[in-house]
Formats: sequence, structure tokens, C-alpha cells
Amino acid sequence: MIAAKKTIAVLPGDGVGPEVTREALKVLDAVAARTGLQFECIQGLVGGAAIDCCGEGLPEETLRICEDSDAIFLGAVGGPRWDDLPLEQRPESALLAIRRMSGCYANLRPIRLHPSLADRVPLKNNLVSQGVDIIIVRELMHGLYYGPRGRRPAQEGGEEAFDTAVYPVAAVEQVARLGFEIASRRRKHLVSMDKSNILETSRLWREVVARVASEYRDVTVRHQLIDSGAMLLMLQPSEFDVILVNNEFGDIISDEVSVLAGSLGMIPSASMGPRAPFFYEPTHGSAPDIAGRGIANPIGAILTAAMMLRYSFALENEARMIEAAVDATLAAGHRTPDIAGPSDTAISTSEMGSLIACAAT
Repeated sequence: MIAAKKTIAVLPGDGVGPEVTREALKVLDAVAARTGLQFECIQGLVGGAAIDCCGEGLPEETLRICEDSDAIFLGAVGGPRWDDLPLEQRPESALLAIRRMSGCYANLRPIRLHPSLADRVPLKNNLVSQGVDIIIVRELMHGLYYGPRGRRPAQEGGEEAFDTAVYPVAAVEQVARLGFEIASRRRKHLVSMDKSNILETSRLWREVVARVASEYRDVTVRHQLIDSGAMLLMLQPSEFDVILVNNEFGDIISDEVSVLAGSLGMIPSASMGPRAPFFYEPTHGSAPDIAGRGIANPIGAILTAAMMLRYSFALENEARMIEAAVDATLAAGHRTPDIAGPSDTAISTSEMGSLIACAAT
């Protein structure tokens, strides 16, 4: 029996977004041809491309495409040409709007080091010799990025700025349960990072996570201050499995840990909500300095497609097909410029996508 057709809202976006998205779709097509799956990909404008065409980062037509889809796949948004726009009009505001539309309360960011790329990590080999396989679960809808903010007269004269972090108990419970569910299906170890020695929101965070932990007896939980945790991630990366963290800390930690994969271009990402569609995007950003040159690494986007198969469509075997194809291609020595060593011959974005698609068939 052929599975029901899955509708994907495809938003290539800006910079290298269209280039890496093209390769991710190429690999999806290869998996579909092998398995009989059917994907209907409907493209929409978003970010700077939408601003240039329609005057806004998330046009109504694109929003409708997203609302009617089973999953949303985005390439990248943003670039210096739009940096002078007011904050609420910049391309990145479209991402927040899409996340709000689908209620995405958590971001999942897997960080895995392929053995053949160990020499591309800026750490001594003995620190990564045991492998790196981490998934960061970041709360996405609260904290400093969403609380009241502004500027006001300061008591001592002049002006001051303020940002406010607010965390409801229900929001922490929701993301904590997701973190523990993921840990229970992996190596059963979760580290919750906070700043509970200083911040009241972190004290609440730690209390709620400890309470939720009692529901998952098979998962070992450790509470870690964010500053010492950041240090341990560089000294003992192999010791980490699932990291649970709030919005602003997660934003910083996830970029720090990205160096453990060999390149930011290697890292996929999924934003989850209580209902479909979930939102998928690689983490490398629009990289306008290399856009159009055919040298962007498409692996982050391709692995993001694998996450989409796993989390939106419950197609675990097909997700593993893509991940195995990536592993085989890297093991064969193929490299884009960002992960190429001095003796490697770098290949293009499209060549890497074609090799992975071939390995997936």
C-alpha cells in the first residue's frame, strides 16, 4: 500500500537557503522513489525574498501554504541588505511568526560528530575520541526574547533599556516532558542547564524539571549551572546525551556546541509544537558571503529533512536511510569546502547532494 501523500511547505528563503533546500529535496525524491512515498512540495516566499517581492517577510499566501501543510521546511532567512529595517520588519521576524502560528514551543538540535570529521573539530582529539552525540532541547516561546522590553528614562538621568524574562510553570513542564521523552528513547541521560544560583526564573525551572523527572524513573537527570555546563561541553562532550535548556541559554549553547560537529553546515534543527505543522530548518543561517557560489554545505538541510520524516511523518526507517546515506558519503571522503582538510578535494553543494541522494537509493 502506498502511504498517503505528505504536503510540505517549502520556503527556500535567502542567501544559501535556496541552494541547500534544492539538495534536501533531491534526497527526499530519492527516498520517495525507493519507498513509494509521495511528497507534495509547495513553495512559498519568506524573509528577504518576500520583502523584496511583496513588501513583507511573511506574505498571507505563504502563511496559508504553511497552515495547510503537514510540515514546514525552510532554507534560511536574512542578510545585510535588510539589516537597516526596523526590527519587526526584518526577515527574521517571519521565523517568529511561523513558530507562533504552529505553536512551536521547543527546538531540537542534534549535534553529532561523524568519526571521519574528528580532525575538523577545534578540540584536541582525545576530547572527542569517544564520539559526540548530543541533542539540545531548547524552550522556544518564553524568556527574554518574548517578555516585555523597551527603553525608559533612567533614575540617574539619561536612558536605560530593559528586557524581561517570564516563565510559566506550564511552559517549563511542557518542554521538560519532551526532553525526558527524547532521553528515554536515547541513552537515558538528561542534563538540565540553568542559572538557579542567581535567577528566579531558573529556580522555578529547576523545581519544575525535578518534579517532571519523577515521572521518568529510567532517565538519569543532572542539574547544571549554565556557565560551568558550557565549560564541561568543551571538556567532556562525549558525556552529554540530552541537554534541556531555556530559550536564551539554548540560543547560546547550541551555537557553542555546533563546533563539535565539524561545521555549522552539518547541523539540522526542528521546532516542535502541540500540533502540526512542525517547523524544520538547518542552523547555518543565510551565509550571504557564500550565496550563489555553489560551495555551501547541504548536509544540515539534508539531515533536517530526515528529522522531518522522523518527527512529522513517523517514518523512522526512511529517516535512517537519509542519515545512513550521509554517513556513507562522508566515510567515502567526500567534502564540501567547510569540512575539507588540506589534502581533500572539495566538491560543490550540488555534487554533495547528488552523492547523498545516490547513496539513499
